[in-house]
Amino acid sequence: MGRAALALPSGIGDGMMRIGTLGIVGVGLIGGSIGLAARERGIAQRVIGIGRQTSSLQQALDLGLITEFTTDLVAGGSQADLTVFCTPVDLIGPQVRQLAPHLKPGTILTDAGSTKERIVQAVEGILPQGVAFIGSHPLAGSHRRGPDAAKADLFCNRLTILTPTPTSDPHALATLTEFWQALGSRVQLLDAATHDRALGTTSHLPHAVASALASVLPEAWQPLTATGFRDTTRLAAADPTLWTAIFRENQDAVRDALDRFEAALATFRQLLAHDDADALHQWLTNAKQVRDALGS
Repeated sequence: MGRAALALPSGIGDGMMRIGTLGIVGVGLIGGSIGLAARERGIAQRVIGIGRQTSSLQQALDLGLITEFTTDLVAGGSQADLTVFCTPVDLIGPQVRQLAPHLKPGTILTDAGSTKERIVQAVEGILPQGVAFIGSHPLAGSHRRGPDAAKADLFCNRLTILTPTPTSDPHALATLTEFWQALGSRVQLLDAATHDRALGTTSHLPHAVASALASVLPEAWQPLTATGFRDTTRLAAADPTLWTAIFRENQDAVRDALDRFEAALATFRQLLAHDDADALHQWLTNAKQVRDALGS
């Protein structure tokens, strides 16, 4: 796209966001939270949950996250004015391609995936006239999963990134910007490649590090873990299927992040080997300054 940051659409955010029918593919933590927030905030009165497991969809209905459900992607998605795909990132492109030919003009599609470039590439050029897709990524979540983990305030004061392309429909971009803002999010625009490079360091590397740290803990030492170890490894409790797809989809950016992380560990190892107290203190101080700048 030639530039990383883009300008938000103007003339939005009037507080009157309304969607006739909202479709949600994958009604787990993220999808369920979208549905619950949309219903509680009056954004959508009709929310169709779409998924593979009837038991999970029934649970979402019982919890009030959706108003109806179906296991048929085309039957559910073709009724929606706006559909959000909240499935693993390697499924989103194929699901959009499956649904797209059955959609009416004016339909808007987006997703909540943690990677963007491959999804955008899979979708571009295959949509019918009048159907729009723009990628989304709400930077909110938890290691928990399933409909019972959904929270209506999950997106409040959290950042959602939209990744339009030069050919994205301006009306769809404005609608999605207002949609996420109506759910409580702040919105920022980035191109998909920049998003993936950044998230490789800010999201995907931390999960890999948490998993690596958890994997080296001997079983006999598990009772000796306290807040530090448990907080640091919390991300490792997330869904392995979901994260296998994320790492595979964004492997170039993750490898780049790993290179920098391994270099930092090598520096730390060298400081220990030389018993250099001053340099070790400075190394820790530099890291503390970065973390302090992030806030609580």
